[in-house]
Amino acid sequence: MTALLLALLAAAPKVGEVAPDFTVKDTEARELTLSKLVERGPVVLAFFPKAFTGGCTRELTSYRDRSADIEKHQGTVIAISTDDLETQKKFKTSLEAKYAFVADNDLKLVNAYDVKMPILSMSKRVTFVIGAGRKVLSIQEGSDAIETTGAVSACTVAANQALQLVTGAPDAGRR
Repeated sequence: MTALLLALLAAAPKVGEVAPDFTVKDTEARELTLSKLVERGPVVLAFFPKAFTGGCTRELTSYRDRSADIEKHQGTVIAISTDDLETQKKFKTSLEAKYAFVADNDLKLVNAYDVKMPILSMSKRVTFVIGAGRKVLSIQEGSDAIETTGAVSACTVAANQALQLVTGAPDAGRR
């Protein structure tokens, strides 16, 4: 009953709010903890509905193709769906993706970020970019999330803000 009540009260974090922390294992059994990852740079949480479907393949291929842009800002991409572990492994392999995939078939992250589709036990297409202190920097939903430009831009902004904090220079990172 408590879990049901918490799920009903969950609300998707909004830009400027603190994102829920988590620790999960990816398809390669690596432990991923959001609060630790954001210490290195921005984290892109790319929730997607279903592996091997047209929109999801386009979205996650775009992250593969733009991964260097995210990595140059010490960013991390985590692709999350409710598909089972074996499906996620096969999807990651088929895309030749180097970033992490998480099988959230117990809906832990989907519920924590309030991105569950009504009635169906699957995720909506929502991308969160999380920065220092787990602050939500950007959110893209639906077809906007298929095109990864918004997430990549948010990683660039986060990196520039971090550089400004370190150097004290207001124009740091604009060169």
